[in-house]
Amino acid sequence: MEPELWITKLFNDHAAGLGNSILGMVGAHPDPRPWANFVVMQFVVVLLLMGVVALLRWRLSADRPGNFQQAFELIYEFVHGQAEDQIGHDGRRYMGFFGTILLFILISNLIGLIPCFESPTQNPSVTAGCALATFVYYNLIGFQANGIKYPAQFAGPVWWLAPLMLPIEIISHLARVLSLTIRLYANMFAGERVTMVFLGLTLFPAPVLFMGLHVFVGVIQAYIFMLLTMSYVAGAVAHEH
Repeated sequence: MEPELWITKLFNDHAAGLGNSILGMVGAHPDPRPWANFVVMQFVVVLLLMGVVALLRWRLSADRPGNFQQAFELIYEFVHGQAEDQIGHDGRRYMGFFGTILLFILISNLIGLIPCFESPTQNPSVTAGCALATFVYYNLIGFQANGIKYPAQFAGPVWWLAPLMLPIEIISHLARVLSLTIRLYANMFAGERVTMVFLGLTLFPAPVLFMGLHVFVGVIQAYIFMLLTMSYVAGAVAHEH
């Protein structure tokens, strides 16, 4: 069993009843210490994002935008530009999900650099949850954009290819979940382990280089996940299918 973080210990000492209630809802057996590090760290990331958004909303100003607001405007413009490149002018409609998945994964990837915390994305359950959310989202958007004609894109360009194309397309779409899960998990797990090993074996400033590499990998992986999500949404809402 992995060692408990200090914040996980607080949850298990003072909120074990709540944790077991949640476990009971999904049919799991009670546990004396039901909270795992990756679950608690997800709560931390969500609360951090909620706090940042609340602070940003309180300080919004059209006349005198501060550095904090300008930084988030740059993020917004970046995500908006990527959405338009992938989807077109309708990309703005899906900015909420794209921005949320980017910021959640980005903070989850980088929070492990803070002492006494760890990245929840180094656990496959977390990355699988993000992948499943993406899978459900782009299929729902596909039905919203194309109605009952949406599943027709799985049948191929001509009707007599449908028996061959349908199983191939279904497997291909399900494989997207596996691909998103493994890509993010493997990169963050490996990056976290390499960083911790060198922190324990080498002296300053060598570990700083590996921490910088970890930051680079975390940012790139968050961007790739968002970009793939955009491409899946683009395929789902394309009317030419």
